[in-house]
Amino acid sequence: MKISLSGKWALVTGSTRGIGQQIALGLARCGANVIVHGRSEAAAAQTVELLAELPVSVEVVAGELSSVEGVESIIEQVKAKVGVIDILYNNAAISHEGQSIFEQSRELWDRVFQVNVHALIRLCQAFAPGMQERKWGRIVNLTSGIADQPDLAVYSVSKAAVDKFSRDLSTAVKDDNVLVNYVDPGWLKTDLGGPDAWDEVTTVLPGALVPVLLPDGGPTGRHYAAQDYKVLGE
Repeated sequence: MKISLSGKWALVTGSTRGIGQQIALGLARCGANVIVHGRSEAAAAQTVELLAELPVSVEVVAGELSSVEGVESIIEQVKAKVGVIDILYNNAAISHEGQSIFEQSRELWDRVFQVNVHALIRLCQAFAPGMQERKWGRIVNLTSGIADQPDLAVYSVSKAAVDKFSRDLSTAVKDDNVLVNYVDPGWLKTDLGGPDAWDEVTTVLPGALVPVLLPDGGPTGRHYAAQDYKVLGE
C-alpha cells in the first residue's frame, strides 16, 4: 500500500505490545506520526524504540482506560502534546476467564464494558468533532469474530456493542469525510489470544491498516477482517 499518511497524527490505544504495537508500526511506515498509549510511559519504551527507526514524530501518553478519570487524563495529555489527531485507532481491550454465563457478575460486566466500550466511546466523542471541523478523519475500532462462546459472553457482548456504536458513529460523521470502521484482527498469538491462537500477531498487517488508508469518501460503517489481507503482507 503506497498511500501516505505523512503529517497525520494517530493515537493507538494499547500500543505498547501485541496488536497495538503492530498497528502503530504499520501506521508509522505509512508516514503517520504516532501517539503511543499504555498504562505507563515505561511500558511504551519498546514501541518508542521501534518507532525511532522511522522518520516520524512520536509522543507517549499514559493512563488507565479502566477508569473515567484515566480516560479523561489520556484525552488531556493528547491535546496538550499534539493538539488534534487525525486518526484514532481504538485497539485496547480486555477479556476475562471463561465461566458460566449465569455466574458472570455485575462487577465483571462493568469492568469489561468500561475498557472495551465506555472508554472507546469517550475517546471518539473527544476527537471526532475535531476531525469533522478539518474535514478529514479515520476512526478504527477493534472488534472480534468471537461467537457461540457463552463462557466469554461479557467480552463478546462488549465487542457487539463496539460494532453497533461504530455503525451509528459512522452515520453521524460521514458527511465530513470522517470514516469510521471496525476490524476483526483474527485469532492471534497475543496476551489476550493466547499461545494456541491460529496466527502470529504480525499477520494483523496489512489488513488492520485498510480502513485507515481508504480514500476520501470511501466505505464507512463497515466490518473488515484483517486476515483477509494476510497474503498481501507475505
